[in-house]
Amino acid sequence: MKNSIRTYLSLPVLAAGLALPGTAPAQSIDVTLVNGHPPIFLWVKHLSETFIPAVNAALEGTEHEINWSEAYGGSLAAVGGELEAIEDGLAEVGAMPTVFLPNQLPLQNVSYNTPFGPSDPQIVMDTLDMLHATVPGMVESWHAYDAEYLGGGFALDNYVLMTTFPVTSIDDLQGRRIGAPGPAVNWVEGTGAVGVSGNLTTYYNDIQTGVFEGVIVFPTAAAPARLHEVAPYVTITDFGAQYAGTLVANRTWFADQPEAVQNALRAGAEAYTAAYLAEQTERVEAAMATIASDEDRLHVLSADERARWAAALPDIAGNWAANADGMGLPGTEVLNAYVEALKDAGVDLGRDWSQR
Repeated sequence: MKNSIRTYLSLPVLAAGLALPGTAPAQSIDVTLVNGHPPIFLWVKHLSETFIPAVNAALEGTEHEINWSEAYGGSLAAVGGELEAIEDGLAEVGAMPTVFLPNQLPLQNVSYNTPFGPSDPQIVMDTLDMLHATVPGMVESWHAYDAEYLGGGFALDNYVLMTTFPVTSIDDLQGRRIGAPGPAVNWVEGTGAVGVSGNLTTYYNDIQTGVFEGVIVFPTAAAPARLHEVAPYVTITDFGAQYAGTLVANRTWFADQPEAVQNALRAGAEAYTAAYLAEQTERVEAAMATIASDEDRLHVLSADERARWAAALPDIAGNWAANADGMGLPGTEVLNAYVEALKDAGVDLGRDWSQR
């Protein structure tokens, strides 16, 4: 009887303890994070290793926590299909590879339409961050797809040419089929080569089967993809580092989230970018050593030949800007601001794309 009384009397105390502030369980929010590439690539790797932990850390001490579902490697969306997954609400957050969305997001592809630019990815990322902050059309272009720009993202290291045959000048490209991502196909226009759109998930097989005789690619992805096994000739062209994507959320979903969650996602994007660029810098030298281990098959394009290649190209940037202007987007404004920022940063441009 005494034990029963003791138990009964303890119930109000227990109930009061459960009601104390700060002891209530955190509200769990389900979030699917999407990217079409597999985790072998650096921008996907840091979604798991940096972005998610950084968001979780920012939410510590709040009333919210996130239950993550990671959808990579085509499990939810193929490469280039991530924006549709975000727009349709199939995923709440995505690492958006804008390079494969030149028609939907032309403004975010400014670097790909100004080849032979800076070789430093940090400069490219800083410049695109500046454009998103100063040109309203940059952020607004995401809204057309119910996407919320979270900031940061990933830029790709200085692009090179990997081929099944030696290349020392643009004359060697005559009639050759060269694979390239999205708008980078334009980088061989006027050289005599045939540009074909492709992406990292198929490059190896496409070269092996003869669909391509070479690809335009960046070292830190070429090495893990083992492209040197099928394309052993490497030409350092200094096409430049490229802005390739950013982190976004479904805008409708994002607007419904508590401020703490919104802030945590933006903090996660910032941490993700810093960690990605830091590891990318560390990886470049090792990647080059892997893909160009045979010095007899490595060629550095001379400054004169680089300028000749750039001059042989049509007015890629001008045509791109005019097309964006025709869509009601500030294409010319973005182009001029981008080139001006690069000049201010002291970048040695292979061609001044702001000159018509």
